[in-house]
Amino acid sequence: MEVVATKPFKTSSNISEIVSKFAKVCKLRSIGVFASENNASLVDDSRDSTEETGFDGEKVHPQPTELLRENSGETEIEKLFDIVSALKSSYIRLQEAHIPYNPKMIIAANKLVVAELEALCKIKRAYKEKQFRKSESDLSHIALLQAKIEVNEGFVEELKFQVKAKNSEIKQLAQELKEVDVGNAKLAEKIKQMSVERKFAVVYNVNTFQKAFAAASKSIHDFAKPLISLMKASGWNLDLAAKSIGEEAVYSKRSHKKYAFEAYIGRRMFSGMALEGHNVDDVMRFDDPIDALINDPDSEFSRFCGKKYLLVVHPKMEASFFGSLDYRTFVLSGKHPRTPFYQIFVKMAKWVWVLQGIAGSLDPKAKAFAVNRGSKFSDVYMESMVEDKEGAAHFVQAESKCRVEFMVIPGFKIGETLLKSRVYLSKVESPLGKC
Repeated sequence: MEVVATKPFKTSSNISEIVSKFAKVCKLRSIGVFASENNASLVDDSRDSTEETGFDGEKVHPQPTELLRENSGETEIEKLFDIVSALKSSYIRLQEAHIPYNPKMIIAANKLVVAELEALCKIKRAYKEKQFRKSESDLSHIALLQAKIEVNEGFVEELKFQVKAKNSEIKQLAQELKEVDVGNAKLAEKIKQMSVERKFAVVYNVNTFQKAFAAASKSIHDFAKPLISLMKASGWNLDLAAKSIGEEAVYSKRSHKKYAFEAYIGRRMFSGMALEGHNVDDVMRFDDPIDALINDPDSEFSRFCGKKYLLVVHPKMEASFFGSLDYRTFVLSGKHPRTPFYQIFVKMAKWVWVLQGIAGSLDPKAKAFAVNRGSKFSDVYMESMVEDKEGAAHFVQAESKCRVEFMVIPGFKIGETLLKSRVYLSKVESPLGKC
């Protein structure tokens, strides 16, 4: 026992504690109480181990540094179990060396135990270092991730700001789009309206003016009919009325006195007429000119109709026709009654208005000319209201002897084109006969 106490090598306190703990874990019984069989097996193991290692200090198990070279976790665990098993065997040999007492075997066994414990400690240190490096690596990785997170958070904030700016821009663009849609809708409506207007647009040329001139003459004739009928129904003396219009006019037929009333209407419709060009499309695109008045009650055409109605239909006429001056009051207020009589008047006013507008548009220097009573008839500038083929033959023979009683519609000169004035000729005797 004294030899054991004076063993030449030293063990650290940690190794002593490990040996103590290892003994408890193994729960090995004292060598003295082992059964003979167990002792024999232990002795055999000891011999085998001695043969493998000998007692000259040679190492039997792999070096601890070789164990640390392994990177696989499973390999390290296997090596750890091998060291623990070798430590157990070395510890058993150490116990066996005491019975019988063999100092050399005790020293050799003690070296083996110490070597295995050192290997175990190295594994422990290597494990701790690995865990420390792993911890440092994790901390470094965490720090790197934290830095990336902070950078990404900065990006997120910047993206949020950009999103907010884009949302504001989207709202602004949506408002602009809405305004553009409204503008497009207005333009589409305007284009549609222009298309409709273009459909009914008047092509300004001499032929168009001639048609308008004929339509104006006919519309005056058409309005004179209901005017004369209302005068008859109201008890007017048509002979006196015609005489007041045509003065001392001589009529070849009593029915020709109607031309005096047409002359009265034409004189007032064309009075003060200025041949200034104006757009007639707004009036021409409506079949019923009353619709044009309702569509734009403040138009020039509307004011023209109101002015001419007050001039053509005398207050005494209206009062006798309708028993009141309601028409006049209505027109004076800027409105237009939708009645048959007023509709016929507006149709007449339409063609006079169109005639003036086309004349001024075709030629700014266009002129209207009148024929005075008593003027000699000239088929170059005049046209008889009475359509009499036989009388027309006499005109050629005795044109210098025929006299104008009154003008019904004035004539027009548009550039080199001349539209004859329509007149009523007197019944005058001449050496060559009647004109």
